[in-house]
Amino acid sequence: MTVSYFALYRTPEDPADFESHYFGTHVPLVAKTPGLVDNRVHRVTRQYVGGPGYHLLAELVFESPEAMKAGMRSPEWKASGEDLASWGAMELVTMFAAEPVATDAG
Repeated sequence: MTVSYFALYRTPEDPADFESHYFGTHVPLVAKTPGLVDNRVHRVTRQYVGGPGYHLLAELVFESPEAMKAGMRSPEWKASGEDLASWGAMELVTMFAAEPVATDAG
C-alpha cells in the first residue's frame, strides 16, 4: 500500500521567486529520495474556506510506509530538508503523512 507525505505551503511574499527555487532546485533534490514513486505538486488556484492563504501542495508518494521511513533517513532527504531551510521555506510549510482510507461512496 502506498503512503503519501504532504507539504502544504502558505503563500510566500514573492510567489514567482519562491517557485523559481522550488521547481528549479528543491523538486530535483526531492526526486532523488529512495522509495519515492511520485511527486505531485498542485498550485492552489482558489481557497474556499479557512486560512491562512495557501500556494502549493506537494504530495510525495512512497511505495510503502517502510519505504517512506527509509527514504526519510536517506542523505537525499536530508539534502532536500537542508535546502528547504536555506531559503526560508520552512517558515511557510506544514508537513504530514497520510495513507489512503477506503470509503463507501455508495
